[in-house]
Amino acid sequence: MISRILANAAEGATKNPLLPESYDLLWSSVVFVILLAFFWFKVLPNFKKTLDARTEAIEGRLEAAEKAQAEAAAKTANIEAEQAGARAEAAKIREEARAEGAAILAELKEQASSEAARLTATAKAQIEAERQAALISLRAEVGSLAIDLASSVVGASLKNEKVAAGVVDQFLADLEAADSVAKTKAGKK
Repeated sequence: MISRILANAAEGATKNPLLPESYDLLWSSVVFVILLAFFWFKVLPNFKKTLDARTEAIEGRLEAAEKAQAEAAAKTANIEAEQAGARAEAAKIREEARAEGAAILAELKEQASSEAARLTATAKAQIEAERQAALISLRAEVGSLAIDLASSVVGASLKNEKVAAGVVDQFLADLEAADSVAKTKAGKK
């Protein structure tokens, strides 16, 4: 090729060696247009279809991810609401149990108090009954002792019931009077 360029230069042709021949330009243009048409109508639509499919797949995945995220957020909110409800219910149950426990405790205290009052009243009644029985027994013994003493002192027999009862009552009255005088003197000191 260099030889041809040199030969053309020697002939005096002044043609630019950088420009191709016109037939080369024509055939190159025809092949370019055919390749351009082939790419434009065959390759490019398939390429666009592949890109669109990828775009749709990515968008579908993003949409599915957003839905899953929204569902997860909704489930989380539901779970939190259920937990809050469960906590409130547990607090209510605890409060009811405390109130019920306090009521049971108050009832038990009241029952214990009434039982203690009943036992105290029973004990007082029993003590009073025993005291009355002891007084009656003591009066009878003191009376018989007083009659024996009076009989031996006076030398007379007090076998009459009315006379004996009068003597015993008089003796007990004197004892009680002496006892109250002794208590009054002890209270003043």
